[in-house]
Amino acid sequence: MSDVKISGALFRDMLFTGAALLERNKAQIDSLNVFPVPDGDTGTNMTMTMQSAVKEIKSANCATVTCVSDALSLGALKGARGNSGVILSQIFRGFSRALKDAEDMDAAMLYEAVKTGTEAAYKAVMKPKEGTMLTVSRMISEALEEELARGANVYNMIDVMVEAGEKALILTPELLPVLKEAGVVDSGGKGLVTIFRGFKMAIDGEEIGDKEEMQRIMEAPARDVLSLTEVFDIRFPYCTEFFIIRLNENFKEDDLETLREKLTNIGDSLVIAYDADMVKVHVHTPSPGKALQFALRFGEIDKIKIENMREQNRAIPAKRKAAETEFALVAVTSGEGIGKVMKDLGINAIIQGGQTMNPSIEDISQAIYRVNARTVYVLPNNSNIILAAQQAAQVSECKVVVIPTKTIPQGIAAVMAFHPDLGVEENEKRMSDAISGVISGSVTYAVRDTTLNDDKIRKGDIIGLMDGKIVTVSGAPQETSLKLLRIMMEKKAEDDCIVTIFYGESMQEAVAQELVDTLQPEYPDVEFVIENGGQPIYYYFFSVE
Repeated sequence: MSDVKISGALFRDMLFTGAALLERNKAQIDSLNVFPVPDGDTGTNMTMTMQSAVKEIKSANCATVTCVSDALSLGALKGARGNSGVILSQIFRGFSRALKDAEDMDAAMLYEAVKTGTEAAYKAVMKPKEGTMLTVSRMISEALEEELARGANVYNMIDVMVEAGEKALILTPELLPVLKEAGVVDSGGKGLVTIFRGFKMAIDGEEIGDKEEMQRIMEAPARDVLSLTEVFDIRFPYCTEFFIIRLNENFKEDDLETLREKLTNIGDSLVIAYDADMVKVHVHTPSPGKALQFALRFGEIDKIKIENMREQNRAIPAKRKAAETEFALVAVTSGEGIGKVMKDLGINAIIQGGQTMNPSIEDISQAIYRVNARTVYVLPNNSNIILAAQQAAQVSECKVVVIPTKTIPQGIAAVMAFHPDLGVEENEKRMSDAISGVISGSVTYAVRDTTLNDDKIRKGDIIGLMDGKIVTVSGAPQETSLKLLRIMMEKKAEDDCIVTIFYGESMQEAVAQELVDTLQPEYPDVEFVIENGGQPIYYYFFSVE
């Protein structure tokens, strides 16, 4: 049994089952997040990352382990959301490197894949923390190394991945005190073990109890729109359109399925429209002649149009170069009002996202591509988006500078510090320095019970955060807001500071004005500014500078 191997088809099934099991358990994984804010949670982010990977694998129509792992890596990278999704994409990027030129996968290859993936994930994080999914991946890798030395086959190794992962999860609270205080294991590690448990289920022939998740994964449509970064690698280059007229007398609707099956095998982006006496066909294919030849079985062909998409796209670089600007700024925001403020300050492209929906690496990459500049400054405005922005910078062709803004107020301060006449390094320094001069606050509600700093927080409590840390809790938005603003101004310890209040979509300007009316007599030298942020989920964003 030592020569047992996993084929490309089985590896594909393992990934699909892992993705389906992750989707089924994403709510439970979300619930393990220590912070009770309504954020783009770990289970959701990892699920969306895996769904992107699955679609890429389906589109690639793979037969070998190498092909599957390459598609897995590309799809996960493009769809990676949040820190957990980016780390997962790096783990799978290591799979792709380790499984290069492999028809099938044996035990040694599996160990090398997990080991290389773990190393890639650690390198992607600037300050790796133990007690996270990085630890879980590392401990799984170490357990596989020991098992391989004992002569285990690849099926045994899959068992060890799950067993070692579960043991590592139990240890995460001991390595990361905040987990222990909240009474949970690491959510990213739980997501990773869930995927690997799906691997084992596929190997064992075990089905997910409720088949709906698996069915949804298997039937998810493959991508039929190429991203901007893929236009020079078009696999199906000829856009082919034609009509089949004067259909054979014995033509029936079952023939449409035969036509559809044949054209699907030689192309993609297939559309077939059937009327009483004709069929219209649209397909992207490397062999338009084969498509036309097969269509002749059902009648005569007419109004043929074939366009070479590769040739169309060869003109793009020259056109883009001519229109290229010296610099551009891209920001992630949520709320129309905040987006308008950002644009008024000079932001060239807005990516809608933030707390409830972390944008993917591809979302950020496409925004960078669209602004078409020699240097692009990216403001993530959320700590859970910085890693994705950094990965997008690595795959972009232009120079990308990620300013590590963790909040909307920090992003506004950074863009206000930008000066178009200064060089890249000086602007990067000015923008980064501006972040440290801002105190950021936000008010939202708790989505789950938890314990932080020995304080119990109940679901539905109104929580106030200063620079990402919960500093006050009460039962009402206005009460929490007043307490939070006082704490923020005490920290600033300056009489003439400026306080900006962005009220959310659930609040009104008159209610925000009540905060100012209460605080102005206490702080007569402070300038208060009220803006309609329009952000969802958060009652207020505050900045003190």
